[in-house]
Amino acid sequence: MNIALFAAGNVGYEVARVFGDNNVEPLCLVLDSKASSEMKGKIIEAAKVPEDRVYYSDELYSKEILNTLEKMRPDLIILCWWPYIIKEPLISLPRHGCLNFHPSLLPNNRGKHYNFWALVEEAPFGVTLHFVDEGVDTGDIAFQSRIETTWEDTGETLYYKAQQEIVRLFKDNFSRIVNGDIPRTPQNHEEGSFHRASELDPASEIVLDSHCRARNLLNMIRARTFPPHPAAWFVENGSRYEVRIEIKKIDSGGSDG
Repeated sequence: MNIALFAAGNVGYEVARVFGDNNVEPLCLVLDSKASSEMKGKIIEAAKVPEDRVYYSDELYSKEILNTLEKMRPDLIILCWWPYIIKEPLISLPRHGCLNFHPSLLPNNRGKHYNFWALVEEAPFGVTLHFVDEGVDTGDIAFQSRIETTWEDTGETLYYKAQQEIVRLFKDNFSRIVNGDIPRTPQNHEEGSFHRASELDPASEIVLDSHCRARNLLNMIRARTFPPHPAAWFVENGSRYEVRIEIKKIDSGGSDG
C-alpha cells in the first residue's frame, strides 16, 4: 500500500512515529506550511521520509505538485490532524481514497468545535477514522472508538483525550490500514449533528436575566473552559466578562448512612 501522509501537530508527529517505528516508509509526506520549523523537522525525522519527497500545504495545489503526486500513484492519502479541507483533484487521486482523522464519534458533531458541542449537546463522544467525500465529515466510517465523559471534563480535557485516543485507534489498526484491509460503513446523514465555526461564540453567551436549566448552563461553561482560549461570556453595563469553571467529584455518590 503506497501511502501519502499528510501530517500536522502532535497527532501528526505521533502517527509519523508509528510509520517510522514499524519501518513503513510513506510514499511522500505533506506538512502544514504554517507549523513551526521544530514541528516540521520532528515529523520528517519520525516518518523517515527523504527531504525530496516532503511537500507543504501552501504549494499543494500547484500544477507541479499535483502532477508529481499523480505520477506517484498513491493508493491512500491519510489526513492526520490535517487543518485544511482538501478538495478535488486530491480527493480522487488515491486508488483507495483519503482517510481522515476526525475527533468526534461520527455522525455526531461533524464540522467544528467537537469538544464544545459534545458537552453542550450531551452527545456520544469519541474519535473516528473516515473516508473523505465532497461533504464535511460525511464519508464512510472506517474505524471508531468511544470516549466516556464525566462531569469533570471540559473543552480542554476532551481536546487532549481525543488526541490520545485517535493515535491509539490508528496504532491498533495500523497493520490493517497498510495492508488495505479498511472497512467502509456509510454514515446515516439523518442522524448526528453538524456545526460551523461561526456558531461557537453565540452559543457561549450567558444571558443574565434569562431562565435556563442549571445542567445546561454548567455544560456550556465547562465546554468553553480551555484557557487561554476565550470562555463563556456575558455582558453587563456594556462590559463583557468571561466565565470558566472547575468541577471536581468529591465522593462516589453513595448514600449517607
